[in-house]
Amino acid sequence: MALLGYSILLSQATGATQFLFQASTTAPGKLNWVKIYEGMGWIAFGVLIVLMIMSIYSIAVMLERYLTFKAALRQSRKFVPRVAEMLRVSQLDEALKLSQEYPKSHLAVVVNSGLQELAAGHDAKASRQMRKAKRALRRAAAMKTAELQRGLSSLATIGSTAPFVGLFGTVIGIFDAFQKMSEVEGSGIAVVAGGISEALITTAFGLVVAVPAVWMYNYFTNRVGVFTVEMNNSADELIDYFLQQQTVPE
Repeated sequence: MALLGYSILLSQATGATQFLFQASTTAPGKLNWVKIYEGMGWIAFGVLIVLMIMSIYSIAVMLERYLTFKAALRQSRKFVPRVAEMLRVSQLDEALKLSQEYPKSHLAVVVNSGLQELAAGHDAKASRQMRKAKRALRRAAAMKTAELQRGLSSLATIGSTAPFVGLFGTVIGIFDAFQKMSEVEGSGIAVVAGGISEALITTAFGLVVAVPAVWMYNYFTNRVGVFTVEMNNSADELIDYFLQQQTVPE
């Protein structure tokens, strides 16, 4: 539905732009950005300011999430081979300390929760200790997934609402343009071409804000899905390791 709405908005904006271009070629005064800016009403300015704020916020979220995901991937690549070697020789205390050195790694967070639960409950029954370790691993994976998803809902909201914010400015601008046309007797399209061009700017700007937000939302959502699978696999492998080494018999 969102793609259908974007295509409708694009087709409408394209058709109106072509119409204005044909009209402006016959107009005595050539349209330019300076005149459009000077003739822009307060509603159009308000819409552009709102869209500018949405754009700045979405860019900030994109950069913050990109750096967070990049750091998680970089630290995980360093952490995995080192912790695998320690677990292979049953150095659980060293593996626990190592996992604390990589706080941005999503895999280190999961492994750390499992090892901490295992170390805290070494005097408990084996079956109870294993259940608690499994719960700790699932809880850590769920909390890390929620942390990785932070800010993505804002990108989705901006991507879905920015075109309609711009369309609101366009509707008001076209309405004002035809109101001016009705007030001037014998006027043609040349009288309102500037006003309609001004109105279409808000829709175009809304699309410019929305499209990157939708793209990056889909990209980050896919990355979160990959990280979640990796965390679940790490949790399962850690439990299997405990069982195989008979550290905690089931």
